[in-house]
Amino acid sequence: MERALLVTVGFTAEEDQGWSLEDTAIELDELAGSCLVEVVDHVNCVRDKPTANFLIGRGKAEEIAFICQEENIDVVIFSSELSGTQQRNLEEVIGKKTIDRTQLILDIFARRAKSPEGKLQVELAQLQYMLPRLIGQGVILSRTGGGIGTSGAGEQALEIDRRRIREKLDKLRNDLKDMSGHRAIIRKRRKESSIPQIALVGYTNAGKSTLLNAITQAGQIVEDKLFTTLDPLSKSITLPDGENAVLSDTVGFLHDLPHNLIEAFKATLEETVEADLLIHVLDASHARVHDYAKSVRSVLEELGVEKKPTIIVLNKIDLIEDLTWLNRLKSDFPDSIAISAKLGTNLGLLLNRIADSFGKRTRKLSLRIPLSRMDLVDLFYRQARVDDIQYKEDGIEIKLTISRLLADKLLKDKDIKEIE
Repeated sequence: MERALLVTVGFTAEEDQGWSLEDTAIELDELAGSCLVEVVDHVNCVRDKPTANFLIGRGKAEEIAFICQEENIDVVIFSSELSGTQQRNLEEVIGKKTIDRTQLILDIFARRAKSPEGKLQVELAQLQYMLPRLIGQGVILSRTGGGIGTSGAGEQALEIDRRRIREKLDKLRNDLKDMSGHRAIIRKRRKESSIPQIALVGYTNAGKSTLLNAITQAGQIVEDKLFTTLDPLSKSITLPDGENAVLSDTVGFLHDLPHNLIEAFKATLEETVEADLLIHVLDASHARVHDYAKSVRSVLEELGVEKKPTIIVLNKIDLIEDLTWLNRLKSDFPDSIAISAKLGTNLGLLLNRIADSFGKRTRKLSLRIPLSRMDLVDLFYRQARVDDIQYKEDGIEIKLTISRLLADKLLKDKDIKEIE
């Protein structure tokens, strides 16, 4: 396990939307923990503005170099993004591998990606990060060995030139476009079947995967770490009014998420863009819940879905001891639903709210169909709620609750007769 020194940088000339140096340091520590490094020490650095050559100034870099020697540090992780020049100069002075927050996040993504699409997205983001740093930065990109900052496609990319990287980027984009097209076909079929799509969104580690598991028994991996879930997962659910829906988990958001990561993961985030309803999951037990909510809204705005119908869920209420805090959150987030996905508290209320949010989209029907149309019976069981079914000599009589759009389509079938 690598021994890491974390350097949290703050600039008084820049406004960081209310995030203090301490808050930034805490999140950097959590990110490092997700990469399984041993955090040995922390250094805070406050300056008026960044310097072009070292970000933090040469004097501070020499101080960090001394700490690294004293504490046998393997890697120095900066909270601010480093340019190629800054990274090279810092490594020359410090004498240790130096990475920034973006590279740290990319490393976490590389470790967590399981699906072919997730791995392609990580590789795309890594190469986009590396490309501008190739210009005159051969020293930085000549690292050998493993460890943090080299997971995934990174090591291979170090040995290829800019032209080949651009060719690789084009290929990755085309491959992702093909995969996105496949998902688009699936979503089109859902829409044609009038199956509503719901996407879980929220800050990383807010409990989205736990909620998905609680509602659908999906078996999604759950850990108390940032970005445990990277690959999206969609599962069918049946709402209390009998309507079927598709619930999708998505990659967690993060404060000041690098733009190139949002771009690279837009294929995954399409589930959010195409959803009929968003469920914004908040960790109600976290002191920075309001700031996390703002960060999520910022990403939703970038995706152009901030006005999409949304249900706010205050999760992890089982961890809240002060009811005054919970009441304040309910006031700050009107119409929110307080739940514990872990314990299953108030999940019924959430499902009812989801059903209500779609309005009067369902209707009850009593139908008679020929005995030869078992395909329709199969369709009813898949896309509606069958309340009663009777097989008679002259056909099948079936009572069901079904979406209005699908009902309108089915009643045009000459084999389907509506009965009283």
